[in-house]
Amino acid sequence: MKHLILLLAAAVMTAGTAVADTLIHAGRLIDGETDRAVAEKTIRIVGGDIRAIENGYTSPGDGDTVVDLRDSTVLPGLMDTHVHLTGEYSSNSNLNRFILNEADYAFDAAKYARRTLLAGFTVVRNLGDAFNVTIALRKAIAAGDVEGPMIITAGTSLASTGGHGDGTNGWAARFDADPGPKQGVVNSAEDAKKAVRQRYKEGADWIKITATGGVLSVAKSGQNPQFTDDEFRAIVETATDYGMRVAAHAHGTEGMKRAVLAGVASIEHGTYMSEEVMQLMKDHGTFYVPTILAGNWVAEMAKTDGFFPELVRPKAAAIGPLIEGTFAAAYKAGVPIVFGTDTGVSPHGDNAQEFALMVRSGMPPMEAIQSATSVAADFLDIGTTHGRLEAGKRADIIAVKGDPLDDISLLEHVSFVMRGGTIYK
Repeated sequence: MKHLILLLAAAVMTAGTAVADTLIHAGRLIDGETDRAVAEKTIRIVGGDIRAIENGYTSPGDGDTVVDLRDSTVLPGLMDTHVHLTGEYSSNSNLNRFILNEADYAFDAAKYARRTLLAGFTVVRNLGDAFNVTIALRKAIAAGDVEGPMIITAGTSLASTGGHGDGTNGWAARFDADPGPKQGVVNSAEDAKKAVRQRYKEGADWIKITATGGVLSVAKSGQNPQFTDDEFRAIVETATDYGMRVAAHAHGTEGMKRAVLAGVASIEHGTYMSEEVMQLMKDHGTFYVPTILAGNWVAEMAKTDGFFPELVRPKAAAIGPLIEGTFAAAYKAGVPIVFGTDTGVSPHGDNAQEFALMVRSGMPPMEAIQSATSVAADFLDIGTTHGRLEAGKRADIIAVKGDPLDDISLLEHVSFVMRGGTIYK
């Protein structure tokens, strides 16, 4: 018996050493953490993790695989902290709520998830969906059944009656729709607690609230506050009890103030952010997710007759162009910023267009890249495993031809994508 055990142990050791490494020869490497790129590095990958970053181009051992990216810049996989994988806005979006079934949304989400991954985004935070589709998709991707990024999801958003996240806005009165906490519509502190607990029951990772009116909802105001102080506090306190944080969609100043003071983790869009709100966000460590791309996209589409409902069109024309200026002021003021696009408003796969808009508005290219790598990873509480190219981190790695520090728009043309050690592009 002892002899057999020794033979088995030897076999296991032999099998362990026989596992081949993957070596990425990187002409230029941006690690997501430091402020400069370095040349001629080898990333050694074992299984799904980075084992080491080595100087020069390491020669492969027996069975090792070499990925030749000597003509490219290699970076950590990108992260978008504000997407909606279950759809893309179109002139049919309001009709789709009546003609699409859960399965339709699910197949669309799988398609958009793959498109997002191939664009170089290996982690996304999904802030609001239909039928909790992204909770199921998160599980399918984690199991390897579907190709896509790692998903951190809020499930169904929370709103007040008639608020930006009330999916029954614009319905004819004869439908007599009166959604409640289970559907994400709350009108009291007690409703708010129940809605948060329902999201926990369903398996959400975050809570998303619509703190003010919005652009694309079929409702008049895009700015008015839509929760009371008591409701805000109930949402944040209950979410904290259940190990979740809160992201707040907000365009108007008063709704932002209430949300920040209640303790939300992030303000999304932030169009009419005042100097007072900026200071509050700095004081409370509240992150700003700018979504400049979505603002520019809706402003452009507002020029097309019939694309938006008539209640939506003036909001899109007015609010959209302002976000870029808000970003510039917030960056200059030192508000903490993390990358996010609101993709699903604009087309999936175009997420990286946000980088050029951030740089145009005053953020240096390296900081823009860090906002979508190390900063995003720390913000999402996955910084111990993601967001940096260093030993011990997951092998989420992308590459682009040329130097994105000279031309940030190169990130719109990702040529190589690896997630968890598996090459997808």
